[in-house]
Amino acid sequence: MSTTAPAPTPSPGGRTDERLLKTSTLRRLLNRPELGSVVGAIAVFVFFAVFADSFVRASSLSTVLYAASTIGIMAVPVALLMIGGEFDLSAGVMVTSSALVSSMFSYQMTANVWVGVLVSLIVTLAIGVFNGVMLTRTDPPSFIITLGTFLMLTGMNLGFTKLISGTVSTKSISDMEGFSSAKDVFASTITIGGVGFKITILWWLALVAVATWILLRTRVGNWIYAVGGGEEAARAVGVPVDKTKIGLYMGVAFGAWISGQHLLFSFDVVQSGEGVGNELIYIIAAVIGGCLITGGYGSAVGAAVGALIFGMVSKGIVFAEWNPDWFKFFLGVMLLLATLLNHWVRKRAEATK
Repeated sequence: MSTTAPAPTPSPGGRTDERLLKTSTLRRLLNRPELGSVVGAIAVFVFFAVFADSFVRASSLSTVLYAASTIGIMAVPVALLMIGGEFDLSAGVMVTSSALVSSMFSYQMTANVWVGVLVSLIVTLAIGVFNGVMLTRTDPPSFIITLGTFLMLTGMNLGFTKLISGTVSTKSISDMEGFSSAKDVFASTITIGGVGFKITILWWLALVAVATWILLRTRVGNWIYAVGGGEEAARAVGVPVDKTKIGLYMGVAFGAWISGQHLLFSFDVVQSGEGVGNELIYIIAAVIGGCLITGGYGSAVGAAVGALIFGMVSKGIVFAEWNPDWFKFFLGVMLLLATLLNHWVRKRAEATK
């Protein structure tokens, strides 16, 4: 004998309790912050597939994924930080700082390269802790705090490199013990079906998976959204706001460490002036992926899709044999269109509630 599910119980005011209503698939899709970026990514892919014949080749897609991964590794933790309501303008030069520490420590101490990698991890995480503690213990906003860190790291990268190496770049460490194994971890190429894929793609996907799990399946994820939605309200319900923000800055630092090691072991030398301006690219990828500047909204998947869009545009222009001077123009157009589309999606989602 079959049974029929009871009808939703009306509330005292005569309205049906929303918690008892089933959510349609369409409504769930509209509520996803990455929906707009996914639509945009499909549009960009189709566009370049039409105007650049070589764009859809396996080797070309490998190049696109590599470009996306180098941005995505940083865009994912930057997106979590933005969901938490903060920024990190030092993220770009922190990548270079991480690579410089690994290289110079290993070379000067004639140590196994892995020792330099470990020291770099500690130093880079310490920079993240510094940003977080400065933010939570002082009054200036994250924009000012991390702008100061950006300037300090930029000067230190150049100053220490010239002081130790005598030039603006580090010495080669390719012949040092541990270099080959470290390169396998951070800068190797995996061949699948005759096509080479950089290992950064795996690092990128792993970070997306971990970040998504944190946001959707853990209490820490609830804290991140709560802090970004309203710091005082989050404190009132017992959210450890300070620890959450410090942890988010450490997450950005960890991404910078991975990117820095890839930079070092791809070329075995590092230019001290690299990384300036990349922090804006990470923020752009997160915004294209659906993160709000005001915090409290976004996803790791959206940031990954934003990075993918960046990779498709940057390489699609090359495959289409267009003047690369127009790249920033196309990126600006994508940013504006993605922002408007994300705004429309949120409005539609709110209207369907």
